[in-house]
Amino acid sequence: MIVVIMKNGASAESIRAVVDLVESKGYHPNVTTNDDHVAVSFGSACSNGLAEQLQAMPDVEKTFTNDASYRLVSRIMHPEPTIVACGAVPVGTSHIVIIAGPCSVESESQIIETALAVKEAGAHILRGGAYKPRTSPYSFQGLGEPALEMLARARERSGLPFVTEVVSIQHLDIVQRYADMIQIGTRNAQNYPLLQAAGLFNKPVLLKRGLMMTVDEFLMSAEHILAQGNGRVILCERGIRTFEPSTRSTLDISAVPILKQRTHLPVMVDPSHAAGKPALIPPLAKAAVAAGVDGIMIETHTHPHLALSDGAQSLRPEILFRLITDLRAVAQAVGRTLN
Repeated sequence: MIVVIMKNGASAESIRAVVDLVESKGYHPNVTTNDDHVAVSFGSACSNGLAEQLQAMPDVEKTFTNDASYRLVSRIMHPEPTIVACGAVPVGTSHIVIIAGPCSVESESQIIETALAVKEAGAHILRGGAYKPRTSPYSFQGLGEPALEMLARARERSGLPFVTEVVSIQHLDIVQRYADMIQIGTRNAQNYPLLQAAGLFNKPVLLKRGLMMTVDEFLMSAEHILAQGNGRVILCERGIRTFEPSTRSTLDISAVPILKQRTHLPVMVDPSHAAGKPALIPPLAKAAVAAGVDGIMIETHTHPHLALSDGAQSLRPEILFRLITDLRAVAQAVGRTLN
């Protein structure tokens, strides 16, 4: 793809002239606006002399070839970081965001108690599953819409916006009506119809990396959402499947700086699903902050031994409080804040 970046404040006449020239050569240009810059992209190769002609035109800053298949998520097309708001909480600034809560909503008292506890511990966003994609058909599958109603009441009581997972297109409309942000989990990370459908809603999307996905495949999944018009996407590394049995998954901490280099989208890490063991969650969370994440997602339950799902990897609120306290020191060391 050939990309023409217009200068800051380029006139409509200059942009129109670039488009007209590109069209005169038989291409079909796509015009996008990112902050104060306009980009004109087209084709896969540039005919002889056209690049030089474009570079010489008024208000053209630069012309280059972008070989990335993920055009919209690429930092080349959008150099400045994107900030995605979940309710009133911005993700992607210098401030690190904490998402915490149980794997599943089990009752109204449970989710409200947990919401108040994680807020007290320092979390900014509540998580909780209403629909659960479980490996076994006999495991708890979630309470569905009643759980969404409980999450809404927990938001009202605690003041925390909430994120919850959508597992199928048929549930997407109802989930987005309740939630401040929808999550597309690892099992659906390459469910392209679901990704595309999520792209049609103006609702933030927390997209988790699939168990067997490369970084490029992960970015391509995000591209499916952005290509439908929804640019409010947060990427979440949650561990990949390897031959190592010591942890539930292997946290690919190197993916954090790689993603930050390649995309303008915010990046989070879920150490709970990667570790699968409470003792491993704090050091992995600290490593993620040091690596440059914009947020951490931690499973938290007030009574982990009674949890209907993922209790074995859930932290108690008092442990979450101590972890967030430690994370503040790490954040300060790398020039970030965590309030």
